[in-house]
Amino acid sequence: MTQALRAVLFDVFGTLLDVHSVAQRADTIFPGLGMRLSLLWRDKQIEYSRVRTLSRRYALFSEVTRDALWFAADALALPLNDATCDALMNEYAHLSPFADARPALTRWQERGTLLGVLSNGDSEMLARALRSAAIDEFFSHVLSADAVQSYKTTAAVYQLGPDRLGMPAARVLFVSSNGWDAAGAKWFGYPSFWVNRNAAPRERLGTAYDGTGRDLGAAADYFFANSME
Repeated sequence: MTQALRAVLFDVFGTLLDVHSVAQRADTIFPGLGMRLSLLWRDKQIEYSRVRTLSRRYALFSEVTRDALWFAADALALPLNDATCDALMNEYAHLSPFADARPALTRWQERGTLLGVLSNGDSEMLARALRSAAIDEFFSHVLSADAVQSYKTTAAVYQLGPDRLGMPAARVLFVSSNGWDAAGAKWFGYPSFWVNRNAAPRERLGTAYDGTGRDLGAAADYFFANSME
């Protein structure tokens, strides 16, 4: 990274919001299997987004998420029906924010940093989730991949940042807890910060992140050390 940072774009699901907070509700429906369902649901959700992008068969992320839930239930031989599917999808609209999200976002906000999100989620899905988590107030830009009817890591999705923020990608820190997403952002031209919450090995994708740390506070530290202030 050579240019001073001026703004931040965040991934949402898994970065600001804990996708596995659905496991608690899932466990009340399918005792002892909530986390297994959540993990498989998330893996299949990401896989379906990639398959649809590669095949140019776009569907809203909310639809992809629902399809992934049905697959996960089938794979685990769980008796999912329309009512329980709706209940779990409603939980996805009310994901818990990570404990470090509000403190870190407040630091950025207090120093007047331009903040936005850039997510695979469709606009309604994002609005509900951010509002429910009570962090929507921090973001002047809520950018959805639905605008280009594709998913990360396609360049068209990442291009939404420069287009909507009105500045080059090199001035915008992209923050994600998904290593593949942070790598995709780096390929596009963003300086990227990987929030490695679980001490996972780095993705072997031929690129290095500009910064990495265990939480969003570390991302804030990196930003302020490399900003225009």
